Amino acid sequence: MTKRICHSSLMHSRHMRSGLIASILVTALIGCATPATTEPMPPEGATLPSTLNNHLALLTSEQRAFLVSDEALLIVPSRLRLINELERRSPEQAQGYVSDMMAAVEALAYRPDQDMDAIPLNREAPNFNNWKVLRPDALRERQRDPGPFSLSRYIHPWGGIPTFAGAPVAVTPEDLLVGNVEVAFTGIPQSLSSGNRDARNAPNMIRANYGIASYGVASRDVYTLVDPGAVLNIVDFGDFAVDRLSMARSVDHIREMVMALAATGVVPFFAGGDASIMYPTVRGVREAFPDRPVTVVHFSAHPNAEPPRHHPWSDRDPVYNLVTEGVINGHDLIQIGLRGPKATPQQLVWLRDQGVRYHTMAEVESRGWDHVLQRVLAAAKASGQPVYISMDASVFDPSEIPAAGRAVPNGLKISQLQPLIRRLCAETTLAGFELLDLAPMMDFSYVSALNSTAMFNACLSGLAMRKVGITDTDYLAPLAVDHGQP
Repeated sequence: MTKRICHSSLMHSRHMRSGLIASILVTALIGCATPATTEPMPPEGATLPSTLNNHLALLTSEQRAFLVSDEALLIVPSRLRLINELERRSPEQAQGYVSDMMAAVEALAYRPDQDMDAIPLNREAPNFNNWKVLRPDALRERQRDPGPFSLSRYIHPWGGIPTFAGAPVAVTPEDLLVGNVEVAFTGIPQSLSSGNRDARNAPNMIRANYGIASYGVASRDVYTLVDPGAVLNIVDFGDFAVDRLSMARSVDHIREMVMALAATGVVPFFAGGDASIMYPTVRGVREAFPDRPVTVVHFSAHPNAEPPRHHPWSDRDPVYNLVTEGVINGHDLIQIGLRGPKATPQQLVWLRDQGVRYHTMAEVESRGWDHVLQRVLAAAKASGQPVYISMDASVFDPSEIPAAGRAVPNGLKISQLQPLIRRLCAETTLAGFELLDLAPMMDFSYVSALNSTAMFNACLSGLAMRKVGITDTDYLAPLAVDHGQP
């Protein structure tokens, strides 16, 4: 039924050329095909198959040129689909079909007579920047010496105000420097750009999990028997503010705050927030030490390497922006867990052309997880550069983290990812760690929070191993591995 309606709309639209009808036509065409793709396309031949000669007999040279251009793929998602559509039309129908496509492409573009070139802002508002202005010292209720401070009333905090890892709080870079802080947790509650828009609540979900589950962010685990909470000086650095109506207004503030945080020498840990914040976090870490390249290890089902569309920043384009702007080199990016509808041939070709080392779930199925794990570790260590780990919750199988913002079936397991995260954080110099795109509303249990804290814990355990001098490759505590009895 849907196909008959779409074809009818296409034929009817041959006689409609007004601006209003062009807009309706766009809707009709997009309804007939997969949503428009603006992905970088592989090279296409400039000719059409000879089987179309009769069908295209009435087309002008301009219309023929349109069919072999990338513009046609804004309406129909693939060359094969386009050829199939043309083959089943008469010459007259094909002429009308191509004419409609060209009109639709024209309607898709920005038109200054009817479209905004920027989202209007009230610049006269006296509180225009109230969401990101830092509290001046004169307004602090109590003057204090710089340094981390506890929010707990008791010596052993089992309740009270939750913080990341149950750690003390720091609110200024001076607190971090005076306190000789090594790891600073920060929440970035951005959720304008994800399939399930509840990522703004993820930082507090992670904080609260420390109080509702015995497996905390900085607890000792059985694999290494190293206690990261005792070895590392950890603080909760609070949340970075975002404009909850505009990612465009938020991106620079996040980048500036990340840069100031990283410049103190701490290892930043970020709890997001949707995947769009990968752009300002990675850029902020890079700009804190501009002469120090980093290797980014990106765990995600989605490449997030699409060219920006009508908004310059979203959860689909941070990788594209980071690479094309030269923030990171393509060969300094490693991706793990790609699968689903966004891992298209066009995306994989673009990644390959940039030198990105990507690892799909097809590779895991074909060659085994251990093969992929060893390739990732070898590439990260061979770079000789600090490693920044960005984890999108979509990398996990939805059965393990149901709260992923853009979940995709057949992902990786906690038991697969935990050893890799621990080893990356133990066997390389860590530049930062983030876990993004958690949507708490998608999980009414605490499973997603519990498994998310396991990833933070794995990395903290690796950092703690490195600090105490455990340098063995793939170290596991002998006492944990073997009871030593027959």
